[in-house]
Amino acid sequence: MNSYVFSTELIIEKSQEEVFSFFSDAFNLTKITPPWLNFEVLNPPPITMEVGTRIDYQLKLYGIPMRVQCEITSWHPPYAFVDEQRKGPYRGWVHTHTFVETNIGTIVGDEVEYSVPGGDLVNRMFIRRDIEKIYHLK
Repeated sequence: MNSYVFSTELIIEKSQEEVFSFFSDAFNLTKITPPWLNFEVLNPPPITMEVGTRIDYQLKLYGIPMRVQCEITSWHPPYAFVDEQRKGPYRGWVHTHTFVETNIGTIVGDEVEYSVPGGDLVNRMFIRRDIEKIYHLK
């Protein structure tokens, strides 16, 4: 099974504490996920973020409704956290979020290691392009 890595960085002109707080609130995902995914968190609030927390959500991709569950597997506020897909469309999905404060704001890093059914062809034709759109790169 082939594994792929996608990474990107974004500078936000706010403190590390503010940025980490925003990104570590699961309900803020609905604010930053593109509307075409129809993203919705299914857990009732509040969600206490820590190692072992599982978050259930649903979305639509190509008109197909999908339920996804991720688990927080690493939690180091305000520097980093990792979520891993436990149920969903990918064969593997490990998303590392990092937050580095600088004199111009906070660098938000996203690195996703993922694997998909169908391998290289499916990744090149669909998955990589969708991931880039989700992260607003195309």
